[in-house]
Amino acid sequence: MRRQDISTAVDPLGWRLILGTLITHVPVDSLRAAVRVADGAVNAADADAVTGHLGVELCDDRVVLRLQDRSTGTITDHDLRLAGRITGALSDAGWVTVPGDAAITPQVFEIAVDALDIASVRPFWRAITGYVDLPDATDLPAGALVDPLGRGPTIWFQQMDSPRPQRNRIHLDVDVPPERAAARIEAALAAGGRLVSDAAAPAFWVLADAEGNEACICTWQGRD
Repeated sequence: MRRQDISTAVDPLGWRLILGTLITHVPVDSLRAAVRVADGAVNAADADAVTGHLGVELCDDRVVLRLQDRSTGTITDHDLRLAGRITGALSDAGWVTVPGDAAITPQVFEIAVDALDIASVRPFWRAITGYVDLPDATDLPAGALVDPLGRGPTIWFQQMDSPRPQRNRIHLDVDVPPERAAARIEAALAAGGRLVSDAAAPAFWVLADAEGNEACICTWQGRD
């Protein structure tokens, strides 16, 4: 499924496609309200329909909903249908699904490890983090590792052709909705960073701090 088609389908519903996951926020004014929203989201479809697809995070000011086929690590037609059903059910109950707000942007972090011999370093990272293998997915290279609790950033491994002792070997990828990328980049530059490369934009921009440590601002665009 093309990323553009997924985005076109869910953007009007207040969901955003971020690194193979659909994410939306539902503003609330209390944890009790958050529980009611979570119940409404789960009951928007039968239990079998949401199992293995819907993730819910409760806060006292918002509920974060995530949709993905966790068996494959991808977005399916079923997830698109669930997004519509959940948004509709919550709307009927007076709740709204929104793509974050000015203060908090829905995002996904990744840690990229550059390696000459991925097979030799991957077991270390799997062991030290307690992470598990990621199902074969379209948005990450094969061999990526994920937090089994779904909380920590994904770890993936970038193949190097030769040693690069002059630069960092681990960097952060910060995946955001396309409409939030420019503001995040501007904030990083204003905070003392510099733009290293925009050659791959809008898929990603490479930035660095004052000492050259790199991070990328990423979106789904330019990847189909």
